[in-house]
Amino acid sequence: MYLSSLIPLIVFAHYVRAQSSTSSYVEPTVPTGTPIPGDYNGALRPQIHYSPPIDFMNDPNGMFLDANGTYHLYYQYNPTDIVAGNQHWGHATSRDLYTWENQKIAIYPGAEGEGIFSGSAVIDVNNTSGFFPNQTNGVVAMYTLNTAQEEVQDIAYSTDGGYTFTKYASNPVISINSTQFRDPKVLWYAPTKSWVAVISYAQDFVIGIFTSPNLTNWTHASNFSHAGLLGLQYECPNLVSLPMLKNASLAEPLDPANFASTDEMYILQISINPGAPQGGSISQYFPGTFNGTHFTTADAATRLTDFGKDNYAGQFFYNIPATSPQISIAWASNWEYAQLVPTGPLEDFRSFMTIPRLNVLANTTRSEYTLLSYPYPYSSLYTTPTPLANSSTLANTSILYDYSTTIPSGALSFSMNITSIPVANTTGTANFTFLSSITGEYVRGGVFLNGGNGGDTPVWLDRSHTYGFSNPFFTDKFSTSLWRDPDTQDFRLLGVLDRSILEVFVSNGERAGTMTFFPQGVLDTVILGTNDLNPGVQVSVELYGLRSTWAGEESGNATMTKRASGQVMRRDNLGHLGQA
Repeated sequence: MYLSSLIPLIVFAHYVRAQSSTSSYVEPTVPTGTPIPGDYNGALRPQIHYSPPIDFMNDPNGMFLDANGTYHLYYQYNPTDIVAGNQHWGHATSRDLYTWENQKIAIYPGAEGEGIFSGSAVIDVNNTSGFFPNQTNGVVAMYTLNTAQEEVQDIAYSTDGGYTFTKYASNPVISINSTQFRDPKVLWYAPTKSWVAVISYAQDFVIGIFTSPNLTNWTHASNFSHAGLLGLQYECPNLVSLPMLKNASLAEPLDPANFASTDEMYILQISINPGAPQGGSISQYFPGTFNGTHFTTADAATRLTDFGKDNYAGQFFYNIPATSPQISIAWASNWEYAQLVPTGPLEDFRSFMTIPRLNVLANTTRSEYTLLSYPYPYSSLYTTPTPLANSSTLANTSILYDYSTTIPSGALSFSMNITSIPVANTTGTANFTFLSSITGEYVRGGVFLNGGNGGDTPVWLDRSHTYGFSNPFFTDKFSTSLWRDPDTQDFRLLGVLDRSILEVFVSNGERAGTMTFFPQGVLDTVILGTNDLNPGVQVSVELYGLRSTWAGEESGNATMTKRASGQVMRRDNLGHLGQA
C-alpha cells in the first residue's frame, strides 16, 4: 500500500466532506448496505479477471476460503474517485475464483483523515479471540489504520462469515509510533498454537514478526531485514508454507502426486515500491524455514515473482490445505502509472487483479528452490469442448484465427509445447501475436531456442504497438531467460489474453510474465507460429475461447450521477473503441 505522498490530499478531502458529518464518519456518497453496481461491458474491461465495479482498486487484502467453499477477496478500494485515496476494503466472493460476485464494502474509515490500508483475514475456528462463542466460522481482519500522525494495526471481527465487520473496541492492537508501519499478514502456526503476523517497517527495510495467542495481544518476536532488492520501501509481506515438488520435470504437466508432504518449506514474499529493476513496483520472494518466531533464508539469492511490470502486492489465500498448492492473487498494475491508465476516464474504473495462481516450490535445474506459479484451472470457462484452433505439427509454419465474431468476451487461452529439441546447435523461435484487424495494433511475445546444452532460452513480451496509452514509465518490452533442462530439452508456454491484460507462464510457471496494455482498437485476431526450428522438432499448439464470467454483475445502474458524462468505452461494429 503506497500512499505516503497522497496523505495530505486524502486528509484534505476528508476534511472537506466531514464538515457536515457526524462523529461516526461515513463517506456520504458511498453505499453502506448494498453492493456498488458496475458496467462490465467496456471494451477494455477484462472478462475473466476481477476488477472493481467502479473507481480505483489496488492491493488484494484479507483473502480466505471459508468452510462452505466460498473464496473471499477483499481489496484496497477508493469508492469515490478513479485515483488512490479514501481507502476502504472492497469485497467480492467466488466459488471458482473466476466468477466473482461483488459484495457491499466490508470495512469503512471511521473518522476524518482515516484510511483502511492493506491487511489480511483469518478464520478463528477455536475462538481464541473470544469474539465468537458457539461458532467456528468467525473471521478476524487485521489491517493498517492510516492517519497523518501514525500507521497502527487494528482488527475487526465478523460473526457472519466475513460480510460485515465490527471494529475492536480496544484498537490498535499494535502501535510503534511510526508513520511507516503497515500491511499485516496473519497466519496460524500449529506447532506453537499461536497466531503469527508479518508486518512491514516500510522505510527501514524490516519485516517484523509478531506472535499472539488470541489476535488481540501481540508480542514482537524477531525481525527480518535488508534482504534482496530494497527499493525505497518494503510493503505487503506474506509468509506462507508451500508444498515442495519432488523430482520436478518442468517439461510435463504438474502432478499433485509429486508434492512432498514432509520437510515443510516457507517463502517470505516482500513487495517493493518504488525501486523495481524496470521501475516502480515489483514483488520478490525468499525460500526458507520458519520456527514460529524466526524466518531463516535457505540461501542469499533474490528471486522475483514476475518478469513483467504489472504484478504487485500479491497475497495468498488463508485456509488452503497445507499439502495443496497455495493460491494467490496479485494487483495487476504498477504504481508508476496505475492512476493514469485510460480505463479511468473512459470506463470509470482503474485496475484489475491477476488471474488466481497455484504455487508450489520445486528443485529446478539450477536452483534448489524455485517458485512455480501457474493458473488455477479454468477449463470450465472454455467456450467449446474442443480447441478453436490446434495443430500437432506447427514446425516452421503458423496458424491464424479470427475471433471477432466467435469470442465476444475477447478472452482466450493458448498453449505452445515444443519437444524433441536437439541438445546442441539449437535454432528457432516460437511466437504469438494478438492484433486488431481494424487499427493494426498488436501485442506479441515469444521464445528464442538458442544454443543447446541447456543454454539460455530468452522469453519476451512486447506491448509497444498499442496506442491507447502513452506514458514514459509504461515500459513496453520485457524479457526473461531460462536454463533449459539438458535431459528433456522441452519447452512449454501457456498464455491467457483478456482484452487488456496478457499473462504468460513458462515451464509450468517457472517464469511468469504479466503485462497490461490499452489499445485504441479491439484485438480480434491471433497468430501462433514457429520459425527456423531444427529438423525433427515437434510443436503442438491449442487455442481456446473463454466465456465472460461477469454476466451476473452487468448493470445499467453503473453509470450513476457522477458517471453521466457519457465517457464509457464501447465496441462499435468496426472494432474501434469509441464513446458511448
